[in-house]
Amino acid sequence: MAFVSFTGSAATGWEVKEKAYDKFVTLELGGNAAVIVHEDANVDAAATKCASGGFAFAGQSCISVQRILIHERIYAPFKNKLLAAVGGIKAGDPLLDDTFVGPMIDTPAVERIETWIDEALAMGCKLLTPRRREDRVLHPIVLDDAAPGMKVWDEEVFAPLVTLTQFSDFDEAVRLVNTSRYGLQAGLFTNRADLIQKAFREIEVGGLIVNDASSFRVDHQPYGGVKQSGTGREGCAGRSMK
Repeated sequence: MAFVSFTGSAATGWEVKEKAYDKFVTLELGGNAAVIVHEDANVDAAATKCASGGFAFAGQSCISVQRILIHERIYAPFKNKLLAAVGGIKAGDPLLDDTFVGPMIDTPAVERIETWIDEALAMGCKLLTPRRREDRVLHPIVLDDAAPGMKVWDEEVFAPLVTLTQFSDFDEAVRLVNTSRYGLQAGLFTNRADLIQKAFREIEVGGLIVNDASSFRVDHQPYGGVKQSGTGREGCAGRSMK
């Protein structure tokens, strides 16, 4: 076997790479994707795409929207639009056509994220949505005032949960995105070419999605991360690292 491709946890992935030292290896190891919503963004579009990107597949996707950073000047209208969109999401039986958020993979996964929510609330986060759980179905959670040091910020939640954080300066937003040890994909909502170029140069991710959520992906685009999110690229123009 000359090539190894692995998708999974960072701990397992890097061990696979170590053991396959003489092979070409591609690792896709997840992340805690951030989305920056700048003051010139289309608030309606950004809120709709963040709601969809954060809660599709019950948030159990490596590029699900997790950390949403919003410019202070549009924070209130964005929050209101996001909560309205989330309020229309139905959680429950995945066999029903109108269900958008189904069950999490197992009970320990639900219990894990509930302890992370408790920690975040104890550290100053505010819960903006009703907290409801039915067995393995966790209804969408939106947390306000998240910051580095909280598990819901630092780790991969892999759950139907997004966090909101305000920023006043674009450099601050880029710095906050980069506090993560992961770097798979990020989203950016702005029409300013200078900020798009700055984000492309400075945000530490494998893919930057402009005017869409971090969850955007098509199979023929190069796909992969940096830092603890992996190495190599999948897709038609992908590459592997030895």
